[in-house]
Amino acid sequence: MRKLIESTLVTLDGVIEAPERWALFDAESSALSLEQLDRHEAFVMGRTTYENFHANWGHVTGNPYIDRINAMPKYVASRSLKETTWNATLLGPDPSDAIARLKRQPGKDLVKYGTTRFDATLVRDHLIDEFRFWYMPVVAGSGQRLFEHVDTAGLDLRLTDERRLRNGSVILTYVPR
Repeated sequence: MRKLIESTLVTLDGVIEAPERWALFDAESSALSLEQLDRHEAFVMGRTTYENFHANWGHVTGNPYIDRINAMPKYVASRSLKETTWNATLLGPDPSDAIARLKRQPGKDLVKYGTTRFDATLVRDHLIDEFRFWYMPVVAGSGQRLFEHVDTAGLDLRLTDERRLRNGSVILTYVPR
């Protein structure tokens, strides 16, 4: 059975928006990112993430990390999209059921980047098996915050791993109890 792992870049003040402006990736963190990406078989994402990632990375080549993302299957939750490109498949009218079916299939784990509005559904339906927060030693000041617009009242997390990187970042891994 596969797991759904949410991996999110976060500033010290809880901002997750626009990590391309503040994320610190050196050789160590870049290698770790690619290593972790290789442990996943497919992406799960909402419409906005799908559209942004496709626009920013869908036509980029020559970067091992982005090449891997471009090659991976993607499963997209959307009420408005009727079709997709970029190795993407729509999850359909019941994304929770579709993800539960995907998780029951054999293979590598599924990954979701960022905490989005789609998390309201995923958290409510207990579909995220692991949260991996990459805390970067920067303060953004403003922007979308971690779990913004997500009811986390029933989310009880247990720390299962921590990793410090030379660039000052800390990766904290939590699983729901």
